[in-house]
Parts: sequence; C-alpha cells; structure tokens
Amino acid sequence: MEETETFEGYASKTPKSKALHERAKKVLPAGVSYSIRYFEPYPFYTAKAKGSKLYDVDGNEYIDFWLGHTALILGHSPSAVIKAVKKQIEKGTHYGTAHELEIALAEQVAKMIPTAEMIRFTNSGTEANMYAVRLARAYTGRNKIAKFESGWHGGYDALHVAVKPPYDMPESAGLTPGALQDTLILPFNNLEGVKEKLEGIEKKTAAIIIEPVLGVGGAIPAEKEFLKGIREFCDENGILLIVDEVITGFRLAPGGVQQYFGVKPDITVLGKILGGGFPIGAFCGPAEIMEKVDHLRYQRPQFSFHGGTFTANPITMTAGLTTLKILEDGRLINRLNRLGDKIREELKEIFEASGVGVQVTGTGSLFDVHFTKEEVKEPGATFRADRKKLAEYHLRLIENGVFFLPTHNGALSTAHTKTDIQKLFSETEKFAKSLK
Repeated sequence: MEETETFEGYASKTPKSKALHERAKKVLPAGVSYSIRYFEPYPFYTAKAKGSKLYDVDGNEYIDFWLGHTALILGHSPSAVIKAVKKQIEKGTHYGTAHELEIALAEQVAKMIPTAEMIRFTNSGTEANMYAVRLARAYTGRNKIAKFESGWHGGYDALHVAVKPPYDMPESAGLTPGALQDTLILPFNNLEGVKEKLEGIEKKTAAIIIEPVLGVGGAIPAEKEFLKGIREFCDENGILLIVDEVITGFRLAPGGVQQYFGVKPDITVLGKILGGGFPIGAFCGPAEIMEKVDHLRYQRPQFSFHGGTFTANPITMTAGLTTLKILEDGRLINRLNRLGDKIREELKEIFEASGVGVQVTGTGSLFDVHFTKEEVKEPGATFRADRKKLAEYHLRLIENGVFFLPTHNGALSTAHTKTDIQKLFSETEKFAKSLK
C-alpha cells in the first residue's frame, strides 16, 4: 500500500512526463535511451538543468545527486565551460582532422596523472575499456583478461560479464561463449581469492582490470592493501594492471588512483569528468605501453588499432580542458571529499536514530546507502541488502525534490549548496521515521 501511495504522489506531480513516456515507448525501447534511466512507475523528463538542479517538463525542481552518471563535478552548465564551448562552436563543431586542442588536453592529463605519458581519446568509457583491453593483449602477447565481480566497464562483450548476481548468468542476450572465453572473474577485496582464481594461468593473463570504487557494485572502495597486493601480483607475473577510472578520474584526486590510493596503474581508463559535460573516454599510460598504438612504429599486425570518427572532438576537448584546469590544484576536489565524509556519517546517523539498520559506503565525493546490517566490503553484500527499500527511499526523495537514480549511488558537485545538503538530510529523516 505504501509503495502504491508513493507512486501516486509521484504521478500526481508528473503528468507531462507520463504522457512523454507513453510517446517515447513507441520509438525508444522501454521509452529510454539507456536501460538504467528507467524507473517505476516511469522516469520524469528533464527540460533544463543548471548548477545543482534539474527541472522537469512539469516544472518540478530536483536537487541532483546523480549528476549525469556522476560526470558533472562542476554541476550543470558551469559558466566557465559554457563560455569556452560557445567560443569554440563558432570555430567548428567537428573537424575530422588533427588540431591543437587534442594536444592541449592530452598535455593537461599527462601533467595531472603521473603515469599518463601518452593518451588516446575515445567517445565513451565503454570504447576506452575496449581499446585498453586490446592494447594490454597486444603489449603482453597474452589473451586472458581478469575482471572483478560487479565491476562495470561498459557494454564491450569481453567485459560484459558478472556485473550483477548471479554472476554465472549472462548479462545480455547476444553474448557468445567465444567473446567471453578469455575473461576470468575475480572476488573483490580478497587478494587470496584472486591468487587462487588465477593459479596456473598467471602467465596467460594479459591484464587485471579494476574499478577502484565499484559503481554498480554499491560504491565500495578497494582497500588500499588489497590494491597494493594486486599491483605486486601483477608485477610478479608480467600482468598489466588496468584501472578503470571512468567514475573516479579527477573526482577523488587530481592525480587519480595513484595519488588517492598510492597505486600506479599500467593503463588508466578515463571518461565522464574528463569531457566537461560532453561525451568522452580515454586510455593512457607510460609511453612504452602506449607506443603499441603507434602505426608508424609498428606494422600490422603488431600494432594495436584505435580510432573513431568523433575522437578528440574539439567541443569536448575544449570543455574537458576548461574543467581540468579548474580542478588541477585539488582544492575543490578536497572540499568535496570532506563534504562526502560528512554526508556518509550523517546519513548513517539519521537512519540509526530511527532504528533502521543501514550501511553507507563510498569514498571521496561518492556515497551509497544499503539497507542491511551486514558490513558491505564486497558486492555480494550490496545485492543481499533490501534493494526494494532502497528504491522506495529514492522514489520518496524524488517525489520531494531530491534526485538519485533509483538504486544507484550519489555524487557531489561543486554546485551543491549547504541548503541542498540539508534538504537531503531532512527528507532522509522523514523517510527514516516513516519506516518505524
């Protein structure tokens, strides 16, 4: 009954979105352009966004903690980025040729991330992971790739496996056994388990790929000692360590995982924040590895192919360069990290004050709530928690003007105000009390 009432409250405020969803279903499967954007009873449709706010077609305002899949660390439409992009649009939206902006953004990434001596741009995190895996295989001459349970690296066939339990169930129709036969699945935050799974095939493994903070898996950070152990294991066995920083890159620290966790990747995969609000992906690393992409240095079939029509699009390069220069000194990132600590602590206290057992995970400016008393250090615990209650919590927040994509983690931007955070706390408190 309570769930129905929640839906009714939401539906009464979003009649235009309901009508748009009916229209969308005729031309977009499920009425959306990405499956995760659908939520019950139907998604609201955004009309505009600015700062920390989304505004839907019915005129409702939402404080946004989803932030375009966590990409918008400066909030929606930051003035510095908009100004730079407007200036660039007059010069051209897409060239399809080499241009100076791609050099400038590559130099900026190399300046901020110590191991990123060379970089190649893509149009999405999925693409970047695909090319990073290919590069690792080309460089090592090995075929096997190891990923972690609930690690999300986009829709590339070889990595689109074991994202949600049960891990032995295919994540999608159309994935062939051939595409997945060289992919190995590892337990997260369990070094002994990793060594056990790879025993006897270490020398056939090209790379281990890891998200330093699991996204789909519930905003669970890798333990520093675990990451260091993985780095040592890779070094001992000639395995490349690929760190997927599509979510964490330029969010936790200007220098990424090596600055925040003290671990150096062989290949770093970037996306989201790097694009300054526009589509992007990238893979980067030491020159010795990245030179395998150089078709002038290596002939077919020795070089690792990479390309794409819209790679290094000048609009994206402009927005990304503007964003990284704002984040470069680390002051804004550190401020958000401190605010993230406060939010995780406060949310846990609010629920516990009402006798509701929760775990709040995350690190830096990422956070997630799990309705469980079990410690959440590996993704199995995320999915054993009460996901229905989590969806109910998020929908109740949405109904009251606070947006989280239901059952997904939250993120902070520099546009969030004290009033925004207080609203999150007060609406959470109302929900917690309603559960008594």
